[in-house]
Amino acid sequence: MEYDYHEAMKLTNQLCFPLYAASRQVISLYTPWLKPLGLTYTQYIVFLALWEKDGIPVGELCEKLMLDNGTLSPLLKKLQQAGYLDRTRSPEDDRVVVITLTEAGRALQEKAKDVPGRVAACVDLPPARAKLLYELLYELLEKQPHQASKNAKGAPQ
Repeated sequence: MEYDYHEAMKLTNQLCFPLYAASRQVISLYTPWLKPLGLTYTQYIVFLALWEKDGIPVGELCEKLMLDNGTLSPLLKKLQQAGYLDRTRSPEDDRVVVITLTEAGRALQEKAKDVPGRVAACVDLPPARAKLLYELLYELLEKQPHQASKNAKGAPQ
């Protein structure tokens, strides 16, 4: 079968589009629960990572959240100004900035404790299908860094 770029370029044939649209749709489900807490979705996932492991270097937090430093640093600065976290230089290496929750940042977890369940209740997928989707998405994410670097070599400059 011959490659048909017209067919390949249809929106309905793009893997990226349903991923993008579904991501936006699911993230929007968080808004009613996060807005009263004064949080955006990105700030919320920062807290999820910090509630899981406090005292984490910025680079490790970037990796865990799959965000670059340029995206994360202004967000962390804003959360520090709000009194939720501290950014301090590591005593072992002053190039490393460590993020630590304040008492207010830790207390926010109690206020946000119902968010995961409320959002999950809004996702209309049977649990087995939701688990399968979760597994497939992580499989894709795990394979992408390697694939992205291979693709970048052939990309136009």
